[in-house]
Amino acid sequence: MSRRPRVLRGVGVVALPLALVLGACGSGAEDGRTRRSPEAAKASPSTSPTASPSDAASTASEGPAVPQARLDQRLRDAAWADDVPRARRLIEQGADVNAKDDTEQSAYLVATSEGYLDLLRLTLRHGAQVNDKDSWNGTGLIRAAERGHGLVVGELLQAGIDRDHVNRIGYQAIHEAVWLGEDTRSYATTVRVLAAGGVQLDKVSPSAGLTPLQMAEKRGFDGLERILRSVTTAETPADQAAANAALLRAARTGDADAVAVALRAGADIEARDDHDRTALLLASTYDHVAVAEVLVALGADPDALDDRHDTPWLVTGVTGSVAMLEALLPANPDLTIKNRYGGLSPIPAGERGHVDYIRRVVRTDVDIDHVNDLGWTAMLEAIILGDGSRRYQEIVRILLDAGADPGIADREGVTPLQHAERKGYDEIAALLRR
Repeated sequence: MSRRPRVLRGVGVVALPLALVLGACGSGAEDGRTRRSPEAAKASPSTSPTASPSDAASTASEGPAVPQARLDQRLRDAAWADDVPRARRLIEQGADVNAKDDTEQSAYLVATSEGYLDLLRLTLRHGAQVNDKDSWNGTGLIRAAERGHGLVVGELLQAGIDRDHVNRIGYQAIHEAVWLGEDTRSYATTVRVLAAGGVQLDKVSPSAGLTPLQMAEKRGFDGLERILRSVTTAETPADQAAANAALLRAARTGDADAVAVALRAGADIEARDDHDRTALLLASTYDHVAVAEVLVALGADPDALDDRHDTPWLVTGVTGSVAMLEALLPANPDLTIKNRYGGLSPIPAGERGHVDYIRRVVRTDVDIDHVNDLGWTAMLEAIILGDGSRRYQEIVRILLDAGADPGIADREGVTPLQHAERKGYDEIAALLRR
């Protein structure tokens, strides 16, 4: 499968240093990464390997007689395709997550540059050499930072990767995130995660002759410049107690830069306030998605319960925030944890008429037929506590299309159809009769 080259956007070519222009216009690189450092313009082009149909068909039946080199190549093929189930089978058969091809690519390194989080986690569980280098003498952290893969950056920092390694062209991860990045949300998250993870922020790149902040200024990246200036000039909390307090305060108010500063100063990411709320639960409660993205990348617990038996995930059903739902999913929240009413997140969402949330949450593994302590499902709550308007009609339609059981009655044996008929919700009743 060939890979489309990525180009720098949003910056006039005349405003860029010549070396950067040449790097952006280069045809590729010997290690298969399509976004290259400015000094890489002369690298030879390449494409990612592609698995043959016969390879794919034979994967399930491969045995120990398959040569190691062939197993390793098939694993790299699966990595390029982000085929995690196939990669898992190949690893079980003995494929090596660290085995490289002649361009210095391994399944592990592919996962870092392509932003394949589940694949990365798989390789880390199976012995990935976290500080392994590519053909540019760069770590997976540098590769992920260059592409703006904040979640991968956070995973690698948690795995203990060398935070400040310098590749052979003079860049650290923070340099590549800024100099070769873009002034977008994903790069903002990446820079915050790097800062929170404790990387050096004041080192001059030998090749560019600039600090990360100066790079952001030179590129005209106002957003990244504000983040770096905020993080590098903020007052550092005096001790961990102060850092914990600063973290919780920043999470509650939605200051993602201050969250990075607090974590950089040693705050406990699972610190609790006087209601047992963690920073991630506060971010979810007040719908501060940028804060949640930093916290999730660095391993915050999506299942931490407060004194009201809420978790960051459960709160999304109340707020109806699809953006927060998406931010939390990479943390693999436990979708079976119940709130204080014995319900799962679709139930309060159904009650409150959160159409977009219901549309998204039914595509997760959550039980849409779960019955809470009151004896109600999400469908029953949408009918009993809703007003029969168009948004509640849409919720019932979405639940039905997702396979929800319209025959589940309440404790008195009254079905959703009977409730709709009693309340005069003709449109909902028609949906339930179909």
